[in-house]
Amino acid sequence: MDTLFYEQLINGEKKEQFEELFSLLVEYNKRYNLTSITDRDGVYAKHFLDSVVGEKYFDEGAKVCEVGSGGGFPSLPLKILRDDLQFTLIESTGKKCEYLKAAASKLKLDGVEVKNIRAEEGARDESMRERFDICTARAVARLNTLCEYCLPFVRVGGRFVAYKGDADEELKEAQNAIKILGGQLGTVEKFEINGEKRSLIVIKKVSSTPAKYPRGRGLERKKPIL
Repeated sequence: MDTLFYEQLINGEKKEQFEELFSLLVEYNKRYNLTSITDRDGVYAKHFLDSVVGEKYFDEGAKVCEVGSGGGFPSLPLKILRDDLQFTLIESTGKKCEYLKAAASKLKLDGVEVKNIRAEEGARDESMRERFDICTARAVARLNTLCEYCLPFVRVGGRFVAYKGDADEELKEAQNAIKILGGQLGTVEKFEINGEKRSLIVIKKVSSTPAKYPRGRGLERKKPIL
């Protein structure tokens, strides 16, 4: 566990915002089933800390797209710590979008836009395709599927930052997908939080994603690129 970041969460100048985010998550979780983790220590370690340890991979002033935002991780904790970041949160479930909008509003987080759309729809929108410096996602799908959802959003020269668990098998499985979709594997950072293996996978966008991706119709999950 990164004790420096954890200290920032519980005692830093953003302490009140993290406390409010915790309260909002627990409150809305009763209605919207955002997370199975609701105890304070668990949320702070497995959601908040896990989200912010990747902070160094987000450039100053970056325009960031998050795919499958759910409870707003890593986006909301990152935005609390890094107000310079601009976020577009993509979430297909309307009720979760209501929570995300409420959290951004109550925490007074400027520069957070929530879009109630599917990732494959957003990635085909000219206003969003290859328009972001960074795309990120956490616990959405296996890496090869996730690359097809996320890399189309990233401009050439940008990066995709994937938050995963123990991902050695997924990395091997995703090598071809990364290449086909215009990516190149960069940093793989491994660490543990409360004894659980975690990985941060950084994929550089080195060429444009071919127009046919993402394929849509659920093919990203049903028939992932192998």
